[in-house]
Amino acid sequence: MRQRPEIGAIDTMIGFPLVDLRGSYREMLGQIRDQQTHEEFEMPVEYMFKGVPEKGYGESGDRDPVLYTLSEMDRWGVDVGLVSVGKGDAADAAVARFPERFVGSFAPNPNEGVEAIRKIRAAHDSYGLRALTFFPAGFSPQVPIDHRLMYPIYSVCVELGLPVFVTAGIAGPRVPSACQHVELVEQVLYDFPELTFVLRHGAEPWADLAIKLMVKWPNLHYSTSAFSPRYYPKAVIDYANSRGADRLIYGGYFPMGLSLERIMTEMGDVPLRDDVWPGFLRDNAARVLGIDHR
Repeated sequence: MRQRPEIGAIDTMIGFPLVDLRGSYREMLGQIRDQQTHEEFEMPVEYMFKGVPEKGYGESGDRDPVLYTLSEMDRWGVDVGLVSVGKGDAADAAVARFPERFVGSFAPNPNEGVEAIRKIRAAHDSYGLRALTFFPAGFSPQVPIDHRLMYPIYSVCVELGLPVFVTAGIAGPRVPSACQHVELVEQVLYDFPELTFVLRHGAEPWADLAIKLMVKWPNLHYSTSAFSPRYYPKAVIDYANSRGADRLIYGGYFPMGLSLERIMTEMGDVPLRDDVWPGFLRDNAARVLGIDHR
């Protein structure tokens, strides 16, 4: 195994341990019909991960969740984390207490119509947002990537200069995935040429299509969130090593499904060229998020 590069990373998907892990997925569980998910899982995608870091936190809930995540970041070379704010939880506290280490994203619900726009503007004023995030299959009802309900929000992203991170590919929870097909992204990119769009969670099994679209559309990027490095799609790595070095963005999944220890230990085996690593771990995210990180 090669030594992982010593680059202060920007993690575009990181969070904080919760005492009530299952409770945090209550809204999502309402649309899941699978019996095993309801009876056996604490998180809807538990079947996909082994040793979920967050599951053991309930036994030691007296720890400060912000300091816990910060200590893991320091241990494994993560300088800045993008966290989901606006829910009155640890993420809000982290951005307030450690603004040099945590920056905020916001996840509006397009089903709320104009109220979603009001919430975006309020969150931007309160937290200095760096991005918006969407999980199309997680809404109830689901909202496809190119749905008309998404368009006012994309417009606000362009107005405020915010990138949008959108889960694409087969959904992890046992719900339909058609609303996340990668082909839906192209219409959005055509209609919003100024929008910076980042694919989250692998885009599989349409990673090859994602690459074709990145070649075509200059504002489309790919984040590695929710994937252990050993499972990064080969086609994506090959693209980054050729003409796509500025499109690959690091995203983890701590503590939701992966430990930073596992991610960074496996990272040394990812066959990226030496000159691609700074962009992947830090510079591309800094540019997209508007972070002065030198």
